[in-house]
Amino acid sequence: MKKDEIISMLQQQIAFLQQQLKDALCQLGESNRKVDELLREVSDLRELLVRKNAEEQKQRNIIKGLTKIQQNKSEKQTPPVAVSNESSPDSNDGQATPEPKPREKTNYGARRKEHYEVEIEEEDVYPTDSRFDEMKARLIDTRDVVRYILVPMRFIKKIYHVHVYTQDGTVMEGKAPLAPLQGSNYDGSFIAGIAQLRYIYSMPVERIVKYFSENGFDMDKGTAHGLLRKTEAIFENLYKAMGLAVKEDDYLAGDETYHRVLVKMPDGKGSKKGYIWVVTAIHTGLVYYFYHDGSRGQDVILNYIGDYGGTFQSDGFSPYRKMAAQLTRLSCLQHVKRKFLDCGDDDEEAQAIVRLINELYQMEHQHKIGIDGWTVEKNLRWRRKYAPRILKKIREKLDRLAADPEMLPKSDRYNAVHYMLNEWDAIENIFTRGDYNLDNNLVERLNRYISLSRRNSLFFGSHKGAERAAMFYSLACSCRLQNINFFEYISDVINRAAAIPPKKPIDIQEYRELLPDRWKKR
Repeated sequence: MKKDEIISMLQQQIAFLQQQLKDALCQLGESNRKVDELLREVSDLRELLVRKNAEEQKQRNIIKGLTKIQQNKSEKQTPPVAVSNESSPDSNDGQATPEPKPREKTNYGARRKEHYEVEIEEEDVYPTDSRFDEMKARLIDTRDVVRYILVPMRFIKKIYHVHVYTQDGTVMEGKAPLAPLQGSNYDGSFIAGIAQLRYIYSMPVERIVKYFSENGFDMDKGTAHGLLRKTEAIFENLYKAMGLAVKEDDYLAGDETYHRVLVKMPDGKGSKKGYIWVVTAIHTGLVYYFYHDGSRGQDVILNYIGDYGGTFQSDGFSPYRKMAAQLTRLSCLQHVKRKFLDCGDDDEEAQAIVRLINELYQMEHQHKIGIDGWTVEKNLRWRRKYAPRILKKIREKLDRLAADPEMLPKSDRYNAVHYMLNEWDAIENIFTRGDYNLDNNLVERLNRYISLSRRNSLFFGSHKGAERAAMFYSLACSCRLQNINFFEYISDVINRAAAIPPKKPIDIQEYRELLPDRWKKR
């Protein structure tokens, strides 16, 4: 075969192979195009599924919220009671344990309460029969009949007749008790009564003045507001001392809640959500509420905390998480548990984690610091014994669920799992000391006073009114934690604070001694 023929044949083969390669590339491109289209369809379907799941979740959350309002169930868990058929050494040989002797009861079976705390009046009651003659009759029995009588709120107008004398060229006069408010006839006890009804029992000022009127004292709403407003000026330094004293404790807990506030709008007055922050000193039992134009921005809480370097317990709100760089942060197991409870009873994986969290509580509740010689050190050793095993189980479940590709974003389970993972270090910190609480329930209970006001008063009249409320709530809730009667405290402290000369240099320590944890009733 000639050389030219060989070259021609090779060129034909090359051309044939090139055509085959071109056809193969076309087929491959078509396949890739189809693959891309399928991937886009899958992505669109997944996005649609996520969007549909988010919408369904939103509707479920609304239904859950309405259900909770209707049922108002408590989340408190009752530890299971172990039942055994075997008789123990203390089981009284299988016989039933005798019931404790019941207390004395009334004729209708109700438990009788003696009410030793009330004022007692006694009166002798004699027969009214016209034939009765005490000189002839013989006493055969005397029995006591008790009636509890309520005397409505009493208002007293006390007039001091101040006598002025002159003796040896000197004028002398008696001194009436000072009024806490200059130019006012109202005693500290009167202002304390308004403050107690407003901030402890959550009565709006309008309702307070109506209540006063029904009990015989006519007062304008503006006068009641004015008394609270002027009292705020007297307590200004006391309130500053509270803010500083709270941070003396090495263990704090914090939260924030909202209240409607009237504000000026372009078309008149309207209302908006204003946030009130609270920080509680766990050991000293002082509570500090503060408000800055209703802001929920992180600067409000971070500016207050400043360079505090102790321990802070809270939920997973981002400003609290930022504190972890400078202090020891603790999480709230109740907030974590609620996330998994929201997944529903049919989510077995979520309920398994709920049961493990409940197990932490059940183990913790076996002992209580201060009872039967149980100390903080003993509680820490107990926590080191029971907590690692349970926490390890929880973490293994969380890691497995987080790696599940079928768990849809924005689902209840997804939110619960990632919330707990983000809080994991703060959860472990709870078990590094014996006196740390497992949750933030103390602060949650204190915020109920704000919730009651939100329901009864609807809104604060202004930002200034909200700041005033924060000050009074700080004193009121601190008194609650100290088991102090708020009325007695305000009645005393308002007069003592008002007696401090206004031109005297501010001594925060002097006001510090008037705070509820150090206050002594005169």
